[in-house]
Amino acid sequence: MSVQVEKLEHNMAKLTITVPAETFNKAITQAYKKMKNQISIPGFRKGKVPQAMVEKMYGAGMFYEDAANIVIPEEYDKALAEVKDIKITSQPAIDVTQMEKGKDFIFTAEVAVKPEVTLGKYVGVTVTKIDTTATEEDIQKEIDAEREKNSRTVAVEDRAIESGDIAVIDYAGSIDGVAFEGGTAENHPLEIGSNSFIPGFEDQLVGAKIGEEVDVKVTFPEDYHAKELAGKEAVFKCTVHEIHVKEVPEADDDFAQDISEFDTLAEYKEDIKKNLTEKKEKERTLEEAFLRLDEIIQKLEKKDTTLEDSFLGYQEGIELIKFCNQQIDTVEKKILVLNEEGEADEF
Repeated sequence: MSVQVEKLEHNMAKLTITVPAETFNKAITQAYKKMKNQISIPGFRKGKVPQAMVEKMYGAGMFYEDAANIVIPEEYDKALAEVKDIKITSQPAIDVTQMEKGKDFIFTAEVAVKPEVTLGKYVGVTVTKIDTTATEEDIQKEIDAEREKNSRTVAVEDRAIESGDIAVIDYAGSIDGVAFEGGTAENHPLEIGSNSFIPGFEDQLVGAKIGEEVDVKVTFPEDYHAKELAGKEAVFKCTVHEIHVKEVPEADDDFAQDISEFDTLAEYKEDIKKNLTEKKEKERTLEEAFLRLDEIIQKLEKKDTTLEDSFLGYQEGIELIKFCNQQIDTVEKKILVLNEEGEADEF
């Protein structure tokens, strides 16, 4: 890997990072291993189609995006380790300029950099270091989330609804005998205990069997988004059509092979640990910036602070504020995207 740095205007820099073709080819193979269980070609069992056969039929390009997502974070971090003369204060804006099997993988990263500032000596200043270690509990939470994503549902016919089941129901809601808009649905899957419906709705379905009708009586919350329903009592006539129970796969080597490019659960855990540590490192950077800002403010408020120290502290504080604002702006944009994707009409 090689990196070239081009300093731009307005405290920006452009890193051009060249990754050897061999490294990109390995990433393509990793991407293939990750996707192989989803690829089906006549004459081969699912997950057993050779990489060469897949590339012959569909082209190596089908793995490029995943391969790039593997290469870029790793090689960008390596590039940062080599660049000593600039201090980066923002997330990179990535642009891929060359991506083809058998050729060097080339991408650029535009970043904001910290202006060169000469700081004074700050004696007696302490900063609380944030622990960035990924614990076993953190790793297990990630594994459990993947197990949940890869769970399947199995129909149950010989018992009543229990908490945790997924019930397929029809419901028709009314207030004082009058139906209201959005209160009716057919064959709606509802996970009992998910609290995705009005408080108390799901609990009243526990114990109902397939084919039974249940009158569910609830009161809409006072802060309910539909003002015309807020605070009112309603009755939902529900009919149970199906009951399903969720089956979550065991966390073992087979599970690791199915959902990742790794052959063992231990290797998969190590990858999770690495990714969590990197994430915590970024979070630590922001939190430590806030801590440092607080320390500078306290120092500036002291009457015995010299003019030189005040000026230097002010300069450092301005740069820290810029950095924090950039990080917060990035988070806010991600939250807006998640909100847009997660909007739902269900009550």
